[in-house]
Amino acid sequence: MSQSQQQGECADCGRCATDAAASHAAQGQNFYTILVYSENIAGVLNQITAVFTRRQVNIESLNVSASSTPGVHKYTITCWCTEDMVKMLKSQIEKRIDVLQARYFTDEDIFFQETSLLKISTPAMLADSEVCQIVRRHGARIVEVNPTYAAVEKTGTTEDVLSLYDSLARLGVVRQFARSGRICVTRGTREQLDDYLAEREREYAEKKKVCEP
Repeated sequence: MSQSQQQGECADCGRCATDAAASHAAQGQNFYTILVYSENIAGVLNQITAVFTRRQVNIESLNVSASSTPGVHKYTITCWCTEDMVKMLKSQIEKRIDVLQARYFTDEDIFFQETSLLKISTPAMLADSEVCQIVRRHGARIVEVNPTYAAVEKTGTTEDVLSLYDSLARLGVVRQFARSGRICVTRGTREQLDDYLAEREREYAEKKKVCEP
C-alpha cells in the first residue's frame, strides 16, 4: 500500500508520487476514494480487499474505524483506476452480505486529511536552525524531544505531508517516516448512510404493513 505508509530517507518521495500520478493519468486512470460501510463483523475486511485483488487493482491506502452510525464501521480506501473499474468495484463490494453501502468519490467531492510522524535527529536539529524553520513553515508540531531524536507530527493533504518530508529529507535529518491512511468526510450536510438506512427502514415498514392480516 504505497501511499498509506512510507519509511526511510528517500529524498525524492514527493517527486516519485508526482511521477506516479502522471503515469496513471496517461493510462486514463483517476484517483478515487471509496467509502464502504458495513456491520462490525469479523471477516468483512478480507471480503472487501478480495474484490480489489481479483480485479488486480492496488489499494493505495486503507483506513478502518467506527462510523458516526452505531454498530457500523467505515472503510476509507483509495486507489488508481478508470471510472468503469471503480463502478465495478463499488458494485462487487455492495454484493458482500455484510456490506451496507459503498460509494466512490474524486478529491473534489470530499474533504480529506492524513497524518504523518517523522523522527528526526536531535543533534542535527540543534546544529542546523533551518530544521526548526522548516517545521514551523509547514505548520507541523514537535510532539516529543529527547537527546537522541525529536518526533514531528504533520496533518494535512498528501501534498502537505510529502512537502514537509521532502524538505527535511534533503537536509539528511529524517530517521523514520510514517503516514496514516486517508480519512475523509463528504461535502454534504448529512451522512449519506443515514439517509440510506432510513429509506430501508421505511421500505421495511411498508412491507410489514402489507403482510399484516
